[in-house]
Amino acid sequence: MKQQPSHSATGFEPRNPGFEARVRSSFGRQPMMGHIGAELVVVQPGYCEIHMPYDKALTQQHGYMHGGALATIADSAAGYAAYSLMGAADSPLTVEYKLNLLRPGVGELFIAKGRVIKPGRTLTVVNADVYGVEGGEETLCLTSIQTLMTLADTADELRVGAG
Repeated sequence: MKQQPSHSATGFEPRNPGFEARVRSSFGRQPMMGHIGAELVVVQPGYCEIHMPYDKALTQQHGYMHGGALATIADSAAGYAAYSLMGAADSPLTVEYKLNLLRPGVGELFIAKGRVIKPGRTLTVVNADVYGVEGGEETLCLTSIQTLMTLADTADELRVGAG
């Protein structure tokens, strides 16, 4: 079977030409991301990068960035990497993830890099790594693998609560 040439640096062709604006709009509606100071920096087909600065309020008892904060940006980076490949009427939902905390969360900045491994019509598998950045050097702190479900013909909007 002959492989079609890709028009993106990531090797994936988005189903929605307006994917970047949709991803950025959705990210902007996540209060959690604002609460932890996270910023969506890179959006490409099948790839997403989220940066989060060190914040003492998000540390654990030893002063390391809390694993929950690192897991949060990993989950969102993976979710938005998957979302970038979905159709214009679809939205993502994480159904499973497994992560390994490899090193303590040390750095002035933390970068989550989500990369689609295998996109699917219903399920998409994504890897997300989180790096601590200290003095310009990136050190891998967390690695994860996630499965996201495509909510077909389901708008990416508030589902519960009054907002």
